[in-house]
Amino acid sequence: MAFIEIRNLFKRFKNVVAVNHIELEVNKGEMLTLLGPSGCGKTTTLRCIAGLEKPEEGDIVIDSKPMLSEGFVHPSKRGIGMVFQNYAVWPHMKVYKNIVYGLRLQRLSKKSVKERALEVLELVGLKGLEERYPAQLSGGQQQRVALARALVRNPKVLLLDEPLSNLDAKLREKMRFEIKSLVRRMGITAVYVTHDQAEAMVISDRIAVMNSGRVVQVGTPEDIYGRPANRFVADFIGTMNFLAGEVVRVLQDDAHAVYVRTEFGETMLCRTPHSMATTPGEKVYASIRPEDVEVFAAPPQSRENLVRGTIVHKAYLGNFLFIFVSVNGNLIRVQVPHHLPQEEGQELYLVLDPQKCMILS
Repeated sequence: MAFIEIRNLFKRFKNVVAVNHIELEVNKGEMLTLLGPSGCGKTTTLRCIAGLEKPEEGDIVIDSKPMLSEGFVHPSKRGIGMVFQNYAVWPHMKVYKNIVYGLRLQRLSKKSVKERALEVLELVGLKGLEERYPAQLSGGQQQRVALARALVRNPKVLLLDEPLSNLDAKLREKMRFEIKSLVRRMGITAVYVTHDQAEAMVISDRIAVMNSGRVVQVGTPEDIYGRPANRFVADFIGTMNFLAGEVVRVLQDDAHAVYVRTEFGETMLCRTPHSMATTPGEKVYASIRPEDVEVFAAPPQSRENLVRGTIVHKAYLGNFLFIFVSVNGNLIRVQVPHHLPQEEGQELYLVLDPQKCMILS
């Protein structure tokens, strides 16, 4: 059931279209991530949900209540908690006062304020730090203060705008799991904005990939990674080899299995997305992830998509290697374990898995 509905949302800044008539739903209790490069419209969309930006067209419905079409609903009336990229904590206030500031504006009793504040402090792991100033906290602790302040009012919706971008890599990884766990325990509906693909894959129930003000694909992390809608999504999420080519034959007994003649002269058997139809002569990309390429020191017998190449360089990434293999002047990146042949200048054979080789436009 949709708890947030974004209907035909359109927002421009002078001559720049930031959000271009997007349609999107967020289910109750779901963590949806808006993912995309800088300038794609994800933060503007989030700010429209919050009421911090007013779109020219469209509507936003939260818990069955329109925020725009029946009169503009002020941000304070939308039942939203928001966490910003720069934390936005008051430097002159101690942790406790930072957290309860919003509650005091609601004119609640001191007892109610204290009970709620202590509950949230424990929830985010800040119990015992109530009397510290923000400058006496680590970056991760300051982010928890911002999170506690957003949660203390029991919002219907939690909005997070790149909340971890100012933290170091190890702390970011830890906080991803903490935020995901916290949101799930509370059963809160959340919209999360990031340009970090790994962050989106870890934290999301679903991901909406955005580009140039439009939503280009919505799906689970597994859908987005394994079945990208187009070349942009495939390139933005993870690592992908793109081999330019031309469709030469579509199998009669399987319309989604096609042969593609690639730019380096080899003919590859690939699969098309179920929403995509191809015809001979069409220009496409045969696309495959590095982990879906098999490596052999000698040519295996009777294998589709077999090519011969030479290792030109390699990259060590701890638990695995990327090797870059030149096939007739075209580089194919391959993920391999350490024990496989890996010397630069070495000749080897690659099999591009026909079930994982995708046709993208």
